[in-house]
Amino acid sequence: MSYPDKVLGDDEEVVRHLHPHWLTVFWPIVLFLLLVGAASFGAAAVPAGDQQGRWRLVVVAVALVLVLFLVAVPLLRWRTTHYVITTHRLLYRTGILSRSGRDIGLSRITDVSYRQTVWDRVINSGTVTIETAGEGGATVLTAIPDSDGVQQLVNQLVEEDADRRAREGAGYLGQYQRGESQPPQ
Repeated sequence: MSYPDKVLGDDEEVVRHLHPHWLTVFWPIVLFLLLVGAASFGAAAVPAGDQQGRWRLVVVAVALVLVLFLVAVPLLRWRTTHYVITTHRLLYRTGILSRSGRDIGLSRITDVSYRQTVWDRVINSGTVTIETAGEGGATVLTAIPDSDGVQQLVNQLVEEDADRRAREGAGYLGQYQRGESQPPQ
């Protein structure tokens, strides 16, 4: 699924669209399997009698509520968390019902670093920290797949963006000196 074009500028292209590492949903899936097994065992263990149907419904209802909160919510949180790197900026969006996000222009990025634990190195994941000029502090993106590759990509795009802006500025200055455009206000 590509990121919605409505949030992109005219000459902006998506370079990389990421979700948190897939292992962030590993334990919710394992928990789902355990809950299905426990609910099946619990429903089968209900003794025969007049109330057997009601108790089985209670067991299934409890299992469904647990699945909703312990499995569905983490899966939806994973699916609705987007790390998008474009040719002009970095976009971070998260949230299931209510959404929040942050857009960081490549020209505002002053430092990009990553951190990996031993386990992160094994699964090729990590944390990317992006320092920006101005207020707001650092943006920390956790569970990023290929975090060292993402760090290198963002650094490369920051340099390319600076070169592009310098060329555009030089072109505008040349036009101004030749009298083809008006000076900045």
